[in-house]
Amino acid sequence: MLLLPRYILRAYLAPLFFGASVVMFLFLMQFLLRVLDELVGKGLDAIVIVQLVVLNLAWMVVLAIPIGTLFSTLMTFGRLAQTYEVTAMKASGMSLLQMMMPVIATGCLLTLAVFWFNDSVLPDANHRAKTLLMDIQRKKPSFSLQAGQFSTQLEGYTILARAIDSSQQHLRGVTIYDRRDINRVTILNADSGFLHFSPSYRFILLELFDGDVHQYLRHRRGDYRFIRFERQRVIIPAYGFLLERSQEGSIARGDREMRIADMQRIVDAARQQQTTQWNAMEQTIGNHLERLLESNAPMPAQSWAEHVAIVANQLSMIGAQYDDADRQARQYEVEIQKKYAIPVACLVFVLVGCPLGIRTRGGSFGTSALISVGFYILYWACLIGGEKLADRRVLPPEVMWIANALLGLLGIALIVSTSNESFRLFRRYRISR
Repeated sequence: MLLLPRYILRAYLAPLFFGASVVMFLFLMQFLLRVLDELVGKGLDAIVIVQLVVLNLAWMVVLAIPIGTLFSTLMTFGRLAQTYEVTAMKASGMSLLQMMMPVIATGCLLTLAVFWFNDSVLPDANHRAKTLLMDIQRKKPSFSLQAGQFSTQLEGYTILARAIDSSQQHLRGVTIYDRRDINRVTILNADSGFLHFSPSYRFILLELFDGDVHQYLRHRRGDYRFIRFERQRVIIPAYGFLLERSQEGSIARGDREMRIADMQRIVDAARQQQTTQWNAMEQTIGNHLERLLESNAPMPAQSWAEHVAIVANQLSMIGAQYDDADRQARQYEVEIQKKYAIPVACLVFVLVGCPLGIRTRGGSFGTSALISVGFYILYWACLIGGEKLADRRVLPPEVMWIANALLGLLGIALIVSTSNESFRLFRRYRISR
């Protein structure tokens, strides 16, 4: 009897890896198209680009495995239904739940694995990816000169080279405008020269030959200097052309870059802050009432209005702090619920995919992919919609489970109806024989 579960499991694993790989490839292409403009023309090393891609693969894995699970269950049980192997297993005494047990066990293992990855690996990967992308965005495009075109890439300088060799090092017909001082004009001309970066990439070194320097003050045109030279060395600051990596911990972490335990501490602190503000609000109101009760003489209208305005202002400030604490706690509570909900989708999609594959006989790639995309859109619409409503405090953070709950109920209903239908078909088959 163990042969059939092994057979089902072997038929299930190949589509699982294939489906998850296809989804990850699509996510990867979308990511590359989104950041392509920020990578091109900056002279980045290949290892930096590879590192950025590898770090972003972490969130792709978390999203790809659940949809790969749905795709593989649809394809596996659809093929089993197409080839009447489901009928043969029924004839041998296996129920639908028994057929699903190997896949359900795999879905439970994937749920645990995705949860561990989502809480232990993904936060650090997201933070390092964000930090690296910010470093890349801060880096200036790689310095380059075009023959016959003015270059303003260097802050405070404009450079023109009328002829440039292929290596961009030997220049001819060089003109440099120094724009650092708004009161002084400095123009340098040279017949030829060589350009290269300093070893630290913080300076551009220009070695010029056979040229002259023109310098004058804007408000004193008579103060004019002209210098001829045979060889002149110019050092120009070139900060930002080298990729400078941020130090670890220099950039604050967002909610998607933190573990559940770290977010829970922030939630507890925010809830404690709420309690403190609530007590302060009660104390303010109590002090106000006590003052009114202890007052023997009636308070003048103007003093009464001033007193009410002061108390209202205090309550407004306390209420704003209470509201900010609640908003912060809600934000992290939503992210915590999401970290739990997404891994469970692996198991939920198994419950939906197995009976749905049998009923639709969707053993082909196209049918399985189409159904998977439909359920994927439905799941993420519920997840994202629930997140928006929870962040706006319209619904509690537990709304993040709405997609799992709906699809889980749908899966149970499909399992029951498919089991009953298969039982009736099997009974008719036995009677006809």
